[in-house]
Amino acid sequence: MRQDLEDRVQKAVELFMQGYGCSQSVFAAFSDMYGIDDTTAKKISAGFGGGIGRLRMICGAASGMVMLAGMEKGQTEGSDKEGKAACYDLVREALETFKERNGSYICAELLAMNGCKVATDTNVPDERNAEYYKLRPCARKVESAARVWAEILDSKR
Repeated sequence: MRQDLEDRVQKAVELFMQGYGCSQSVFAAFSDMYGIDDTTAKKISAGFGGGIGRLRMICGAASGMVMLAGMEKGQTEGSDKEGKAACYDLVREALETFKERNGSYICAELLAMNGCKVATDTNVPDERNAEYYKLRPCARKVESAARVWAEILDSKR
């Protein structure tokens, strides 16, 4: 993989370790490639963390890839069925690859596979401390999603 893309994978992990959500970390690591500034990228992707608003649905890191797929291939005309299909193909490719590598792209399942409790009854994020990072698979999922996206870009450009 090209070094500039590998650097983006590492940037995604660094953003997560700085306290940003999983979707923010993945999306913001690549957003400038699509003309989106860092602040806007972090705002757009903020609600997707914790499996979308901490509901533990689709993994936020995976959601970051979905947003990037929209930036890469999203159609801009409502009647553009071919463009919509191309975007959906890219989304499916990214999510299928992520699932192959991680066992799922559902936040609750990813957490449960790693022995973590799966709480959906609160919107309050868990405290980020050494124990959090030790138990949670999230940093690895951010790295995985960013790597999947980087590999997709590397193979298509």
